[in-house]
Amino acid sequence: MEATITHRHQIYTFNPLQPLDISMPLHNRQPQPECFWAEPVQFDVIRVGNFVGSVAEGGSTNYKRVHLTPHGNGTHTECYGHIAADENATIHNCLKRFLFVAQLLTVSPQTQENGDEVVLLEDVKAQLQRINPEALMLRTSPNSDAKLTRHYSGTNPPYLEHTIGQYLAEKGVQHLLLDLPSVDRELDEGKLLCHHAFWQYPENTRCGATITELIYVPDHIPDGLYLLNLQIASLQLDASPSKPVLYTLSPVFPQL
Repeated sequence: MEATITHRHQIYTFNPLQPLDISMPLHNRQPQPECFWAEPVQFDVIRVGNFVGSVAEGGSTNYKRVHLTPHGNGTHTECYGHIAADENATIHNCLKRFLFVAQLLTVSPQTQENGDEVVLLEDVKAQLQRINPEALMLRTSPNSDAKLTRHYSGTNPPYLEHTIGQYLAEKGVQHLLLDLPSVDRELDEGKLLCHHAFWQYPENTRCGATITELIYVPDHIPDGLYLLNLQIASLQLDASPSKPVLYTLSPVFPQL
Protein backbone atom coordinates (compact mmCIF):
# COMPACT_ATOMS: atom_id res chain seq x y z
CA MET A 1 0.00 0.00 0.00
CA GLU A 2 1.27 3.47 -0.85
CA ALA A 3 0.04 6.96 -0.02
CA THR A 4 1.34 10.40 -0.97
CA ILE A 5 1.70 13.81 0.65
CA THR A 6 3.03 17.14 -0.61
CA HIS A 7 5.38 19.30 1.44
CA ARG A 8 6.93 22.52 0.13
CA HIS A 9 6.09 21.63 -3.50
CA GLN A 10 7.67 18.19 -3.14
CA ILE A 11 5.60 15.00 -3.42
CA TYR A 12 6.51 12.13 -1.09
CA THR A 13 5.24 8.58 -0.80
CA PHE A 14 4.92 6.53 2.38
CA ASN A 15 3.53 3.17 3.40
CA PRO A 16 0.83 3.53 6.10
CA LEU A 17 1.22 -0.18 6.88
CA GLN A 18 4.84 0.27 8.01
CA PRO A 19 4.72 2.45 11.15
CA LEU A 20 7.78 3.13 13.32
CA ASP A 21 6.73 3.64 16.93
CA ILE A 22 9.17 5.89 18.83
CA SER A 23 7.27 6.00 22.13
CA MET A 24 8.32 4.27 25.33
CA PRO A 25 5.94 1.55 26.59
CA LEU A 26 4.90 1.80 30.23
CA HIS A 27 4.55 -1.21 32.50
CA ASN A 28 2.98 -1.89 35.87
CA ARG A 29 5.69 -1.45 38.53
CA GLN A 30 8.38 -2.79 36.18
CA PRO A 31 11.66 -1.13 35.19
CA GLN A 32 10.80 1.88 33.06
CA PRO A 33 11.97 5.45 32.46
CA GLU A 34 11.50 7.93 35.29
CA CYS A 35 12.53 11.54 35.78
CA PHE A 36 11.89 14.52 38.05
CA TRP A 37 11.27 12.21 41.01
CA ALA A 38 7.98 10.87 39.65
CA GLU A 39 6.51 7.79 41.30
CA PRO A 40 6.57 4.59 39.20
CA VAL A 41 3.63 3.88 36.92
CA GLN A 42 1.12 1.69 38.68
CA PHE A 43 -1.94 -0.24 37.47
CA ASP A 44 -4.39 -0.94 40.31
CA VAL A 45 -7.23 -3.46 40.13
CA ILE A 46 -10.61 -1.86 40.92
CA ARG A 47 -12.49 -3.68 43.69
CA VAL A 48 -16.10 -2.78 44.53
CA GLY A 49 -18.09 -5.08 46.80
CA ASN A 50 -17.86 -8.57 45.33
CA PHE A 51 -16.54 -7.25 42.03
CA VAL A 52 -12.85 -7.60 41.21
CA GLY A 53 -11.52 -6.04 38.02
CA SER A 54 -9.12 -8.85 37.17
CA VAL A 55 -9.90 -11.88 35.05
CA ALA A 56 -6.78 -13.55 36.49
CA GLU A 57 -8.34 -13.21 39.95
CA GLY A 58 -11.71 -14.56 38.86
CA GLY A 59 -13.38 -11.38 37.69
CA SER A 60 -15.44 -11.12 34.51
CA THR A 61 -13.40 -8.24 33.09
CA ASN A 62 -10.14 -6.40 33.56
CA TYR A 63 -10.87 -2.99 35.06
CA LYS A 64 -7.94 -0.99 36.38
CA ARG A 65 -6.90 2.46 37.53
CA VAL A 66 -3.67 3.92 36.15
CA HIS A 67 -1.37 5.99 38.38
CA LEU A 68 0.74 8.11 36.03
CA THR A 69 2.70 11.38 36.01
CA PRO A 70 2.89 12.53 32.36
CA HIS A 71 6.00 14.72 32.78
CA GLY A 72 7.86 12.07 34.76
CA ASN A 73 6.83 8.72 33.27
CA GLY A 74 7.75 7.92 29.69
CA THR A 75 6.95 9.64 26.41
CA HIS A 76 4.82 12.74 26.81
CA THR A 77 3.82 15.80 24.80
CA GLU A 78 3.38 19.22 26.38
CA CYS A 79 2.13 22.64 25.35
CA TYR A 80 2.95 26.13 26.59
CA GLY A 81 0.54 25.52 29.48
CA HIS A 82 3.51 23.78 31.12
CA ILE A 83 4.90 27.23 31.98
CA ALA A 84 1.71 29.33 31.96
CA ALA A 85 -1.10 29.97 34.45
CA ASP A 86 -3.72 30.01 31.67
CA GLU A 87 -6.23 27.26 32.45
CA ASN A 88 -7.16 27.06 28.77
CA ALA A 89 -3.58 26.24 27.78
CA THR A 90 -4.09 22.49 27.59
CA ILE A 91 -2.62 19.96 25.19
CA HIS A 92 -6.15 19.12 24.01
CA ASN A 93 -6.82 22.76 23.13
CA CYS A 94 -3.41 23.48 21.62
CA LEU A 95 -2.70 20.44 19.45
CA LYS A 96 -5.28 20.34 16.65
CA ARG A 97 -3.24 18.71 13.87
CA PHE A 98 -1.60 15.32 14.23
CA LEU A 99 0.35 14.71 11.00
CA PHE A 100 3.59 16.58 10.30
CA VAL A 101 6.65 16.34 8.09
CA ALA A 102 9.48 15.73 10.53
CA GLN A 103 13.26 15.55 10.36
CA LEU A 104 15.23 13.11 12.50
CA LEU A 105 18.73 14.21 13.52
CA THR A 106 21.31 12.43 15.67
CA VAL A 107 23.32 14.73 17.93
CA SER A 108 25.99 14.23 20.58
CA PRO A 109 25.84 16.25 23.81
CA GLN A 110 29.10 18.07 24.53
CA THR A 111 30.71 18.21 27.98
CA GLN A 112 30.86 21.76 29.37
CA GLU A 113 33.33 23.23 31.86
CA ASN A 114 30.85 22.62 34.72
CA GLY A 115 30.51 18.97 33.73
CA ASP A 116 27.06 19.32 32.16
CA GLU A 117 26.29 17.40 28.95
CA VAL A 118 24.64 19.84 26.53
CA VAL A 119 23.35 19.58 22.96
CA LEU A 120 24.76 22.69 21.29
CA LEU A 121 23.04 25.00 18.85
CA GLU A 122 25.93 24.80 16.38
CA ASP A 123 25.53 21.02 16.08
CA VAL A 124 21.80 21.26 15.40
CA LYS A 125 22.22 24.21 13.05
CA ALA A 126 24.87 22.43 11.00
CA GLN A 127 22.45 19.64 10.12
CA LEU A 128 19.27 21.69 9.78
CA GLN A 129 20.42 24.71 7.76
CA ARG A 130 18.85 23.67 4.46
CA ILE A 131 15.90 21.77 5.92
CA ASN A 132 12.60 23.32 6.96
CA PRO A 133 10.49 20.60 8.60
CA GLU A 134 7.32 21.15 10.61
CA ALA A 135 8.76 18.96 13.37
CA LEU A 136 12.27 18.10 14.55
CA MET A 137 13.25 14.90 16.34
CA LEU A 138 16.57 14.76 18.18
CA ARG A 139 18.19 11.40 18.96
CA THR A 140 21.18 11.72 21.29
CA SER A 141 24.22 9.50 21.17
CA PRO A 142 25.29 7.21 22.60
CA ASN A 143 21.98 5.49 22.02
CA SER A 144 20.76 2.18 23.41
CA ASP A 145 17.60 0.54 24.72
CA ALA A 146 18.86 1.34 28.24
CA LYS A 147 16.96 4.60 27.71
CA LEU A 148 13.74 2.59 28.04
CA THR A 149 14.40 1.94 31.73
CA ARG A 150 16.74 4.73 32.81
CA HIS A 151 16.13 6.57 36.09
CA TYR A 152 17.12 10.16 35.43
CA SER A 153 16.10 11.81 38.71
CA GLY A 154 19.00 13.51 40.44
CA THR A 155 21.50 12.66 37.69
CA ASN A 156 21.60 16.02 35.87
CA PRO A 157 20.90 14.40 32.47
CA PRO A 158 21.85 16.02 29.16
CA TYR A 159 19.75 18.94 27.95
CA LEU A 160 19.62 21.50 25.12
CA GLU A 161 21.44 24.79 24.84
CA HIS A 162 18.57 27.23 25.33
CA THR A 163 19.35 29.11 22.11
CA ILE A 164 18.13 26.03 20.21
CA GLY A 165 14.60 26.93 21.30
CA GLN A 166 14.93 30.42 19.82
CA TYR A 167 16.50 29.10 16.61
CA LEU A 168 13.72 26.56 16.04
CA ALA A 169 11.02 29.13 16.75
CA GLU A 170 12.57 31.52 14.21
CA LYS A 171 12.85 28.68 11.71
CA GLY A 172 9.16 27.85 12.11
CA VAL A 173 9.57 24.37 13.62
CA GLN A 174 6.29 23.76 15.43
CA HIS A 175 7.04 20.49 17.19
CA LEU A 176 10.23 19.43 18.96
CA LEU A 177 10.77 15.83 20.03
CA LEU A 178 13.79 14.47 21.91
CA ASP A 179 14.91 11.42 23.87
CA LEU A 180 15.84 13.37 27.01
CA PRO A 181 13.73 14.13 30.11
CA SER A 182 13.64 17.84 29.32
CA VAL A 183 14.89 20.47 26.91
CA ASP A 184 16.19 22.32 29.99
CA ARG A 185 18.58 21.47 32.82
CA GLU A 186 17.13 19.29 35.57
CA LEU A 187 17.74 21.99 38.21
CA ASP A 188 17.89 25.46 36.66
CA GLU A 189 16.28 27.64 39.35
CA GLY A 190 12.97 27.53 37.48
CA LYS A 191 14.26 29.51 34.49
CA LEU A 192 13.26 26.95 31.80
CA LEU A 193 15.00 29.09 29.21
CA CYS A 194 14.64 26.68 26.29
CA HIS A 195 10.93 26.10 27.02
CA HIS A 196 10.33 29.85 27.06
CA ALA A 197 12.37 30.44 23.91
CA PHE A 198 10.71 27.67 21.91
CA TRP A 199 7.17 28.72 22.86
CA GLN A 200 8.10 32.44 22.70
CA TYR A 201 6.22 32.80 25.98
CA PRO A 202 4.87 35.21 27.10
CA GLU A 203 5.77 37.88 24.51
CA ASN A 204 4.60 36.14 21.33
CA THR A 205 3.28 32.77 22.45
CA ARG A 206 3.24 29.98 19.88
CA CYS A 207 0.06 28.32 21.13
CA GLY A 208 0.11 25.42 18.68
CA ALA A 209 3.73 24.42 19.28
CA THR A 210 4.56 21.33 21.35
CA ILE A 211 7.52 19.66 22.99
CA THR A 212 7.66 15.86 23.26
CA GLU A 213 10.18 14.39 25.68
CA LEU A 214 11.46 10.87 26.38
CA ILE A 215 10.98 9.41 22.93
CA TYR A 216 13.18 6.48 21.96
CA VAL A 217 14.47 6.10 18.39
CA PRO A 218 16.35 2.81 17.82
CA ASP A 219 19.52 2.92 15.75
CA HIS A 220 17.94 0.96 12.90
CA ILE A 221 15.84 4.04 12.07
CA PRO A 222 18.17 6.30 10.02
CA ASP A 223 18.31 10.07 10.14
CA GLY A 224 16.05 11.55 7.51
CA LEU A 225 12.62 12.86 6.67
CA TYR A 226 9.48 11.19 8.02
CA LEU A 227 5.77 11.67 8.31
CA LEU A 228 5.04 12.06 12.04
CA ASN A 229 1.73 11.04 13.56
CA LEU A 230 1.68 12.64 17.02
CA GLN A 231 -0.95 10.87 19.12
CA ILE A 232 -2.13 12.12 22.53
CA ALA A 233 -4.95 11.48 24.98
CA SER A 234 -7.65 14.16 25.03
CA LEU A 235 -6.66 15.56 28.40
CA GLN A 236 -7.48 19.10 29.49
CA LEU A 237 -4.00 19.27 31.01
CA ASP A 238 -0.74 20.89 29.97
CA ALA A 239 0.71 17.50 28.99
CA SER A 240 -0.39 14.04 27.94
CA PRO A 241 1.24 10.64 27.58
CA SER A 242 1.84 10.36 23.85
CA LYS A 243 2.62 7.97 21.04
CA PRO A 244 4.63 9.50 18.19
CA VAL A 245 4.66 7.21 15.15
CA LEU A 246 6.82 7.68 12.04
CA TYR A 247 6.44 6.72 8.38
CA THR A 248 9.42 6.86 6.04
CA LEU A 249 9.03 9.47 3.30
CA SER A 250 10.41 8.92 -0.20
CA PRO A 251 10.51 11.79 -2.75
CA VAL A 252 8.70 11.14 -6.01
CA PHE A 253 10.58 13.75 -8.03
CA PRO A 254 13.03 16.59 -7.39
CA GLN A 255 11.71 19.70 -5.69
CA LEU A 256 10.40 22.35 -8.10
